[in-house]
Amino acid sequence: MLRSTNPTRPKELSDLLAPELAARLAQMDITSRKIFSGKLKGERRSKRRGESVEFADHRPYVVGDDLRHIDWNIYGRLDRLFLKLFLEEEDLSLHLVVDCSASMDCGEPNKFLFAQRLAAALGYIGLVNLNRVAVSAIGAKDASFEQPAGGVLSAIAAGLSSGQVTDARSQQAGAGESSGLVSTLRDLRGKRRLQDLSAYLTGLTPAGGMRFTDGCKRVALSRRGKGVMVLISDFLVKEGYETGLRLLKGHGYDLFAIQVLSPQEMNPTIGGDLRLKDVEDGDTAEVTISAPLLKKYQQTLNAYCNRLHEFCAQRDVVHMTVKSDTPVDSFVLDYLRRRGLLK
Repeated sequence: MLRSTNPTRPKELSDLLAPELAARLAQMDITSRKIFSGKLKGERRSKRRGESVEFADHRPYVVGDDLRHIDWNIYGRLDRLFLKLFLEEEDLSLHLVVDCSASMDCGEPNKFLFAQRLAAALGYIGLVNLNRVAVSAIGAKDASFEQPAGGVLSAIAAGLSSGQVTDARSQQAGAGESSGLVSTLRDLRGKRRLQDLSAYLTGLTPAGGMRFTDGCKRVALSRRGKGVMVLISDFLVKEGYETGLRLLKGHGYDLFAIQVLSPQEMNPTIGGDLRLKDVEDGDTAEVTISAPLLKKYQQTLNAYCNRLHEFCAQRDVVHMTVKSDTPVDSFVLDYLRRRGLLK
């Protein structure tokens, strides 16, 4: 699969998020399969009991409880002490991690454009619900290669034949290699920060290789508190995705891994004698594309995706595969709600 030629690059918020979709997204909220304690009071009902204006339940009084929370009406009727419990409201952290490597700049429709729109939709839901939102881009600003082909086909064919933006590059000045983390936008909260989110996402350009493990490590070390993390990537990583996902999962986040593949990657139609060149690291492979080879390619790709799914399932990570021609609105409003990310 060849890299996209002259792909559409969004320039403003309306290119990422249609007004009619934004109106529907405003009625949804991010949800977590776990219970997290936020740093600030928010608008999210917690399963924990705390102090609020909304009554939840009673429990018997024990020595040391706050006398101000005793329900004296029950005491008058039953001559027993009961404590009033209330629903506690808390905020939730949402951290979006977008794969910004060159292999994402492939396919028709373009995979990276799908990732940008999906990140904008999820970020919008987080902001309108007063959650703390952060966005990170992982990849590497390496030298680009001439006449590139998409990373998936060249890699697998070779195997068959054989609030504050932190720029990671500036922090790594003088180092021989990129850190794997391109930049991070933190501490967004409230709908007024939507333009900041839009400016950040539209400013990203996929390029260079992917140091997946290093990028995940830096994201894991830089995030704050606990919450929900959504990683949007094609997961076509030669070094392997296992260590990186372990790092993201091991710091108290409810992790969702969304794998974006193009229709051409899943069902390629190319043929003939080709010399493929990996868009990320420049590896080459000369192959003759035939029907049996394409069948073997699809089997290899399916096996790869199945291994990723099993790896995630064993570690309580929600893995989803989506084609880049899937409408973002139906994927968000229907599929993500059924998978437990939204409500």
